Amino acid sequence: MKISFMKTGVAFPDYIRTEKVRRRDQKFGSEGYSMRALFIPTVLVVAVGILFARLFFLQIVKGSYYRDLSDGNRIRTIAIHAQRGIIFDRNEKPLVFNTPGFRQTVNGKTKLIGNEEAISLISQGKKDLETDSLRSYPYNDNLAHVLGYIGQIFEDELSLLSFKDYNPGDLIGKMGIERKFESILKGIDGESLVEVDSGGNIVRKLGQKDPIPGENITLTIDLELQKAVYNAMGGVKKGASIVSKPNGEVLALVSKPSFDPNLFTMSDIYKTASESSYKNIDQILLDEESQPLINRTIQGTYPPGSTFKIIVAAAGLENKIIDENFTVEDTGVLRVGDFSFSNWYFTQYGGKEGEVDVVKGLKRSNDIFFYKLGELVGVDKLSKFAEKFGLGDTLGIDLLGEEKGIVPTEDWKKKVIGEQWYLGDTYHYGIGQGFLLVTPLQVNAWTQVIANGGDLYTPHLLKSSKFKVQSSKLLSEKNLSLIRQGMVESCEPGGVAWPLFKLKIKNEKLKIDGRNFLTALESSTSGDLKDYREISIACKTGTAQHGGEETLPHAWITLFAPAYDPQIVVTVLSESSGEGSNVAAPVAKKILEEWFSR
Repeated sequence: MKISFMKTGVAFPDYIRTEKVRRRDQKFGSEGYSMRALFIPTVLVVAVGILFARLFFLQIVKGSYYRDLSDGNRIRTIAIHAQRGIIFDRNEKPLVFNTPGFRQTVNGKTKLIGNEEAISLISQGKKDLETDSLRSYPYNDNLAHVLGYIGQIFEDELSLLSFKDYNPGDLIGKMGIERKFESILKGIDGESLVEVDSGGNIVRKLGQKDPIPGENITLTIDLELQKAVYNAMGGVKKGASIVSKPNGEVLALVSKPSFDPNLFTMSDIYKTASESSYKNIDQILLDEESQPLINRTIQGTYPPGSTFKIIVAAAGLENKIIDENFTVEDTGVLRVGDFSFSNWYFTQYGGKEGEVDVVKGLKRSNDIFFYKLGELVGVDKLSKFAEKFGLGDTLGIDLLGEEKGIVPTEDWKKKVIGEQWYLGDTYHYGIGQGFLLVTPLQVNAWTQVIANGGDLYTPHLLKSSKFKVQSSKLLSEKNLSLIRQGMVESCEPGGVAWPLFKLKIKNEKLKIDGRNFLTALESSTSGDLKDYREISIACKTGTAQHGGEETLPHAWITLFAPAYDPQIVVTVLSESSGEGSNVAAPVAKKILEEWFSR
């Protein structure tokens, strides 16, 4: 390397050192030079190609998708929930109301909220509220088991065919009429199409499809009678009452304990009526002892006690095993080996009642007579006859959850209990005890058979339903007359239903005919004696033992009135409370007073 110095002038230092660098000669077309020169252009071309390919994919291939996605952020569909149909009583009085409200989805659960709570949420910036209507039940506990309530659909319910068009979060009927007629009451939701800004605020309304309200339905229930029955059951902790017409129309249906369905449908700020047994939903759901959500009229199964003697008498008469002249001597006690079976009158008072025929047997509810009659008829023949009266199967009332009960046979006991049938079992069966289990609805239905002349109707709550006869002419007129006479005498002095003896009602509009409505010969208010009528009643009480000896029996009464041209059939059950004549009969008396005083 050669170093030299050169003179530069005034702008630079006097001398700058310069260096001559030796270079290797390299041709343009050599391999190394070519690769380095082409690398950057190649990278740029590939990058631009990828960019254009991506732009082509986003704008051409997926253009419509991303346009829809963009519109989705700008355009929203808001559901407009349809109002449910209104439920009316037989006199067109509304039993439910729809009140303005909102719904909100919280952690996947639909929450109904009232206007006051909604205003508070909106003021806090909440924007996920949907306009809806709250289901209001103005009669609180009175009609809970008839109407039911609504609630959010469960995940497993969405898989059912009947809910194939429903979505998570939808509200459906959960029990009672609300559930049974869900498809009629539901309606069809509408929707509103709106444009929103980046903050989720509605800018303008783009369109709307109006909802279609659900259809209204009318029930056979008589509201005023329903309230009277509920009030008459005020002293009953657990039990059931049914009032029907002899043709199967249900006029009133009460199950105790009841609950306020508004707790399930109104907002959290709702306060239940002071007389309601339960103040919140948790109290309802956690009461495992009383189980208020069970509709005891159709879901409770009980031994019917002496009310079943109506069917035992009918089986003996219709099978020509006995007639009006057949008698049994009341010995007070029947003994079978080491076991004894006594008559209630002998047990309580040590008395015997002499020769007993079928009329006297019903009048006095004589156990000895029905022990022997049950033995003569036999368990299987008696069960077969009971099934004609609707026992051992559902009657088909338009409510979900109806129980069948149990009608025992010899084979049934071998299969279920693992034992043979004994004579003692037959004796118990003959007085409505033992393995026999029925619902209050079934007791009411077989009482209708006697009241209407021998036909078993399907009970129903929907007023537009056609009357359906399940079995007809179950008894001859002669046998009907004998059973009715025994039931009439049971409600007269000398019978057992003492609260109903000579029942007098103040109502001058009731026409005295000497059979159904009689002149009241005595009254506590002599000044208006002419306005009182004595009502003829056909009834049968029942005292059904269950559990241990210290457990109080179930109290029953079933009746129809007036006795010869019946207007209503009444059945009352009070669980574990005492004798039918002492506990259930006073409740039935209040119901009759309400009905005939109109």
